[in-house]
This record gives sequence, structure tokens and C-alpha cells, in this order.
Amino acid sequence: MNELERFKMQSAKEAVSHIKSGMVVGLGTGSTVKYALEFLGKMIRDGELKDIVGIPSSRETEKISIEQGIPLGDLKEYSEIDVTVDGADEVDNDLNLIKGGGGALLREKIIAQASKRNIIIVDETKITERLGTRFYLPVEVIPFGYGTEERFLKSIGAHVKLRLKEDSTPFETDQGNYILECNLGPIEDIEGLSNILDARAGIMAHGLFIGLATDVIVSGAGGIRHIKRS
Repeated sequence: MNELERFKMQSAKEAVSHIKSGMVVGLGTGSTVKYALEFLGKMIRDGELKDIVGIPSSRETEKISIEQGIPLGDLKEYSEIDVTVDGADEVDNDLNLIKGGGGALLREKIIAQASKRNIIIVDETKITERLGTRFYLPVEVIPFGYGTEERFLKSIGAHVKLRLKEDSTPFETDQGNYILECNLGPIEDIEGLSNILDARAGIMAHGLFIGLATDVIVSGAGGIRHIKRS
């Protein structure tokens, strides 16, 4: 295991330690969350945690959760989530996030908004002064409006690329939508940009998660930091 993977595992293990028996748990998507699912599954199998219900944010997470023996539910039955564990592509000093590298941003945002507590797990490379510095902004659009939204995003200064699969066909989210990868550079007004994107009919979700993270657990060469929203 390389150092970066070790950092991811450390953050995941720390986050899972905050899950208690009887909780409804939102389960994010991505390479760091995969470690959290493994830790959570082991604790359930060992009897350390009981009466857990997981709400997966993607088909990929659902598959891994089933393999790990994590009992699953859905938002129709459990409309309020006690705690969600998820990753992020970038985190700024105010605990705002860019998410969506794994392609599950719409479901992840729905789960985050339904959660009392959102614990974000990252390695130290994901911390930035300003969102957009290190990672593009994913924007999920319906295929019908793909061309229109691409043109709109270019009009506000984004360099836009359609996310493709290995066979060069468009990547589709679990909702059957496309993702436009938007390079805007460091974003000066994330709330203003969020409002602009929210107003577009063809945009189903975007990767700006503002004010949703309650905790960020960062692992790096200096150890683990647990940052809480004041």
C-alpha cells in the first residue's frame, strides 16, 4: 500500500469510529469511502455495531455494502440520516467542498442534505485555499440539454469537457445523466456560482457542496486532523 492509500484508510477508520449502534448512515462513493465501508462491515460482522441501516449514494456503493454485509435501506423509509461518511475532491478552509469525481454528486447531495451530520474523509492533498484550484467542477446535466448547458457553461468562462468512458462513449450517472467537467480555475464567488447553476433547468446537480460538511477528517504525514464546523 502506498502512502496516499494509507492516508485514505486512516481517515476512513477515524470517521467510522463516530458511528454508533442504531444509526441510519449515509454511505458516500469513491476510493476513500470504500475503506470506510470495509471498516463498517467488519464492525457489524464482529458485533461491535448493531441495528445499522446504510443509505447508499450509488450502485457501486450499494454493491460494496452488500458484499460487506451492511444492511441497507432507502430514503423513502428513512428520510432523516444520523450521519453520512463521504469523500471530497477539494475542501476549502470553510469546509466547503467540490465533489463528484466519482460521478454520484446528485445522490450524494440529496443524502448530505438529509443528514444531521456529514463527516468528510480526505487525505491532505485535497485541502486548498480556494475551490477550483486543484480540481474541476463536475456539473450533471440531462442528455437532452447537454449542448445548451455546455454552451452556457462556456459563456461564464468554463473550459468544458464531457466525461467519457473508456470506450469514448458518454459516462452516464446512475440517473442516466451526463457529467460536464468544468475547469473554472480558482472560484472567487462559490455561492454566486452555485446560485447561477441552480437556476439552470438542464442542470440536475453541481459539485459545489456549500455549508453541508459538519466535520472534515484529514490524514497526512503529520497525522490525523479532525476539523469541525464552528
